[in-house]
Amino acid sequence: MLNRGIISYYGESMIIQKRRLSSGSISLKETLWSAANKMRGVMDASEYKHIVLGLIFLKFVSSNFIEYQMILRNKLVIQSEDPKFIESKLEDKDMFIKNNQIWVPKIARWENLQPTSGSLGIQIDKAMSALETHNPNLHDILPKGYEKKELDQRILEEVFTLIGRINHENNPSVDTLGGVYEYFLGKFAKLEGRRAGQFFTPKPVVRLLVELLQPFSGIVYDPCCGSGGMFIQSHEFITAKGGNQSDIAIYGQESNPTTWKLAKMNLAIRGIDADLGLVFADTFHNNQHKSLKANYILSNPPFNDRDWDDKGLLINDSRWTYGIPPRRNANYAWIQHVISHLSDEGFAGIVLANGSLNSQNNRDLHIRMNLIKNNLVDCIISLPSQLFISTTISACIWIINKNKSISAHQTNRDFILFIDGRDIGFMLDRRYRDMSNEDITLISSIYDNWKSNNEYNDVGGLCKSVSIQEVMNNNYNLIPGSYVDIENKSNSERDFMDEFTKLESLLLSEMKLSHQLEKNIKATLEEIKDILS
Repeated sequence: MLNRGIISYYGESMIIQKRRLSSGSISLKETLWSAANKMRGVMDASEYKHIVLGLIFLKFVSSNFIEYQMILRNKLVIQSEDPKFIESKLEDKDMFIKNNQIWVPKIARWENLQPTSGSLGIQIDKAMSALETHNPNLHDILPKGYEKKELDQRILEEVFTLIGRINHENNPSVDTLGGVYEYFLGKFAKLEGRRAGQFFTPKPVVRLLVELLQPFSGIVYDPCCGSGGMFIQSHEFITAKGGNQSDIAIYGQESNPTTWKLAKMNLAIRGIDADLGLVFADTFHNNQHKSLKANYILSNPPFNDRDWDDKGLLINDSRWTYGIPPRRNANYAWIQHVISHLSDEGFAGIVLANGSLNSQNNRDLHIRMNLIKNNLVDCIISLPSQLFISTTISACIWIINKNKSISAHQTNRDFILFIDGRDIGFMLDRRYRDMSNEDITLISSIYDNWKSNNEYNDVGGLCKSVSIQEVMNNNYNLIPGSYVDIENKSNSERDFMDEFTKLESLLLSEMKLSHQLEKNIKATLEEIKDILS
């Protein structure tokens, strides 16, 4: 069963949550952010985001280049005492490229840029272009426009100087700059609000997904990878557990061109090799990895995406094994896309809107029935509210097990684990919630114990293992609160929850219909204008 420490923690965590962070690290990040945020008066966050993240990237590749030169020098000294030979090899591009190192030409090295020359923006643009020219994997990826008049060169010089002071002794460049990069992504996400959903998934959600799936080896895939957070966290998980990062191969895709570039830069800073497709592309209409079968899929697709197939071009797509998804909501299209890319023993963790758990749309219900009957749903987790910067919609995690009926232990093979995490976490401020390491461990350990049949027991109000037959009898409802609290709720409370869910689905349906009518009216008005003109 769950150990006493976990149950005790669950009770205490509702009262007290503590967050301990390194004051030195926070001071550095906040100092940099304070300087970068001075651009806010003349630029939109979505613009200067790329300016600042580009500088961090440039600093990283320059520092990493110098560090690798030192390593190479030590090796060359053993081979030869000729200083001319050594210096020529240290400037030999092939010596770097063949060892998967980014080649940084002299014009792009941080120490060669002059922040007080009055032409820093021009120098940085040239540096970015040179990096792209000499490194094909960076072609047309790096930000430019540092010389444009809207960008205050004085502020640019200040930010440049501060970033240049980051200490890289003892080879902390990846951790330090990678941490700054992730910190800035989070800060920009808060500034951009709803638009941030394109590139940012809250870190506690990413960490929870990785802890649940534990991707130690094999192929890891994210069909809408944003800025690459799932991949970075997977690597950090492997390192923390003493594994080998080279044991996983990373594949992803992203439809937004600027976000796709952010992901490639983010991964390059971490030294993570990944195939994000030849181009940025819509996963549904231009699948970049059609034949891929992944061992682990971690994804946070857009919630309730209503424009995913508005023309009905994908109605006969081969991915719809369990039913044709509705054209005005992509939730079940994402689930089936993910399943189509899982290997025979694969696991997937998908973050979706809570409406996916009990949608009464005929197509959604039909697909959900087939998923449950085919024993693909392993676990459903309700997440606490206010985790997401880009939306107020409540969310959940679906865990799909492709090989559940064969590999799972006899005692839970025909069951689904429900975890109600709505009360877990703590408020960072009045708007946003976070989850501590203990919160994440609590949820992931419940699933791990259940999956491995390791002394798991139901905990009232928190988790319950429910037979597939019971779920079928409950109209294929996958809302955790309908099961984990069932002993503690009156019939009227359960009736209210069911009625609320139905009303929520009806409201979303009516809103979508209203949106379509609005589009039709606008189109008709345009036609009338054309006729009159």
